[in-house]
Amino acid sequence: MQGQQQQAYDRGITIFSPDGRLYQVEYAREAVKRGTASVGVRTAEGVVLAADKRSRSTLMEPESVEKLHKIDDHVGIASAGHVADARQLIDFARRQAQVNRLRYGEEMGIETLTKTVTDHIQQYTQVGGARPFGVALIVGGIEDGEPRLFETDPSGTPYEWKALSIGANRGDVREHLEEGYHEELTIEAGIELALSALSESGDDEGLEPHGVGLATVEVDDERYVDHDAASIEGYLDEFDLLAEADGEDGDEPADE
Repeated sequence: MQGQQQQAYDRGITIFSPDGRLYQVEYAREAVKRGTASVGVRTAEGVVLAADKRSRSTLMEPESVEKLHKIDDHVGIASAGHVADARQLIDFARRQAQVNRLRYGEEMGIETLTKTVTDHIQQYTQVGGARPFGVALIVGGIEDGEPRLFETDPSGTPYEWKALSIGANRGDVREHLEEGYHEELTIEAGIELALSALSESGDDEGLEPHGVGLATVEVDDERYVDHDAASIEGYLDEFDLLAEADGEDGDEPADE
C-alpha cells in the first residue's frame, strides 16, 4: 500500500507528498545533473560564461552543440540539462528582452529578465498535464554598469551568484570556484577560473578548443562576445589547460 501511495505522488506534479516534496521537480533537477557542465563567473570587469560542449561523435559538427546563447547585446545564457527544454526557455527570454526594448525603449535588466523566466518556469510546477523544465540556466550580463549573474532552477527559483556551476559534477566544480574566486578578478582571471573549473567536471586531462564554449560580457562595452575556437585555444594554452594532441573525446551524456 505504501508503495502505491508513493507512486501516486510520484506521478502527480501538482500533488505534494506527505513530507512536502514535489517529486517531478526533484526528477527535473536530476535531469540537469545528467547534462554536461556550464560555469559562470562574475568579475569586477564583467561576466564570463563557459560550457562543456564536447560532441558525442567525431562525425558531429561542433557548432551544432548549443550551450551558450546570446539573449540581447548585454546578456547571455548558459544551459545544462535537456537541450529542447533549454531552447524553449532561450526563445522565451529573447522575446521578453525584445518586447522590453520595443515597449520601454531600453534594455531589460538582468534581474528582471531572470525573474520573468523563472516565473514562466514556476507555472509548470502548478499546472496539471505538464511537466517541469528539465534544465537549469546561468543568466549573466551587465545591468546599470554592474555585472550580474543568476541561476534558474527547475522549481522556478532565481538565485544570484558570484560564481556557480550547473550540470555534471557540480559539487567538485563549485569547490574549485570557491577556492579560486575573489572579488577583484579581472576578466582574464575570470576566464582562467571558469575554464579551470570546467576542466574539473570531466574525467579527461585538459580541454579541447572545439569542446568548450566561452562567452564574455564586459562592463566597458556591455557587449556579448562569443569567443571562437582559435581564441579559446589561446586561452587554454596560456593557462596550461589544453588537452594532449592525441587525446580522444570520451562518451558524453545523452543530455547537454
